[in-house]
Amino acid sequence: MQGRFLAKIVALVVMTVVLLHDRPARAEDSVAQLAKQLETSTSDKERISAVVALARLKDRRTMKPLVGALRDSSPQVRALAATALGDLGHKAALPSLKSCANDDTDENVRHLAHNAALAVAKANHLAADLAPTSTSAAARRAGFGHEPHAVDHPDLCVTIRSTTDDSPGNNDKKARDVHAAIVKQVLADAFKAQPHVTSVLGDAERWGLDPRHIDVSVVKLTVSNIGSMIEVATELRLAISDDKGRMLSFLSGGAKVTVPKAKFDTRYLPNLRREALENAMRGMFDKLIVHLRSQS
Repeated sequence: MQGRFLAKIVALVVMTVVLLHDRPARAEDSVAQLAKQLETSTSDKERISAVVALARLKDRRTMKPLVGALRDSSPQVRALAATALGDLGHKAALPSLKSCANDDTDENVRHLAHNAALAVAKANHLAADLAPTSTSAAARRAGFGHEPHAVDHPDLCVTIRSTTDDSPGNNDKKARDVHAAIVKQVLADAFKAQPHVTSVLGDAERWGLDPRHIDVSVVKLTVSNIGSMIEVATELRLAISDDKGRMLSFLSGGAKVTVPKAKFDTRYLPNLRREALENAMRGMFDKLIVHLRSQS
C-alpha cells in the first residue's frame, strides 16, 4: 500500500507522530486545527506532524488542506500529502496530483504524486492520462548539484551490507532480528523507488560508478513515560564504506512515536516500535542520497 512508503522525512529531525483517537464529533475541529497548523507553522517538524495527523483521519474534509500541502516548501510535507491524497481517493484532488507529478522539483515527490494520481483515477474509474515521472519537465531539469543526473542510467550504486539492533535494553535476539529486518526492508524499498540508484554491482562496472555499502545499526529503542504520553524513541546510525571496506562516513537520525497513556496497551508495543523504526529510516533517506551523491 502507498501509505507504507511514505517517503523522505527530513534527516536529523526527531519526529513525533501523535496517534489521534478523536471521536467522530470532533473530526471537524481536528481538521480545522491541523489545517491551520499546516498553513501557519514555520517549523517543518510541526507541519510534518500536521500532515501525518490529517492523513490518519481519513476524512474527506482533509482533502483541501492536503491539496494545499502539495505546495509546501518542504518536500517531506509534499510527499506525505501526495500519498495521503492517494489513500483518500477523492477525484477532486486529481488535477493537483497530476500537476505535482509532472512539475514538482523533487524526484521522490513526483514519484509519489504519480502513484497517488493513478490510485485516485483507479478508485474513480477515470483515465489517469499521466506521463511517466522520469520524463516530466522537472526530471528533465535535474542534473545539477546533488539532484539526479538527467541520464537514463543509474548514478549511484548502493548495497545494504548489514542491519543490526545494537540498542541497550532487554530485547532478546528474536526481537532484535525483527527490528533489523524492519529497517532493512524500508531502506531496500526506498532504494528500489529511486530510478537512478542501483544495487547491482554489475551496473557499477558498466557505468563507471564507485559502489557504496551501508551498515545500519539501531543504537536506541526506548519506551518512556512522558507526562500523559507513552513515547517510543529510536535512533539509527548508518556507516558508509567503499568497495574495499574502507569506512568513509557516518550518518545518524531518529524518530519518536507517542500515544496517550490512557489508551496505551502493551500489546501495541511491537507496532509502535515498528512505526518508530520505519519513520527513522525514511527520515534519513533523503539525507543519505544527498550525502552519497556528494561523495560521487
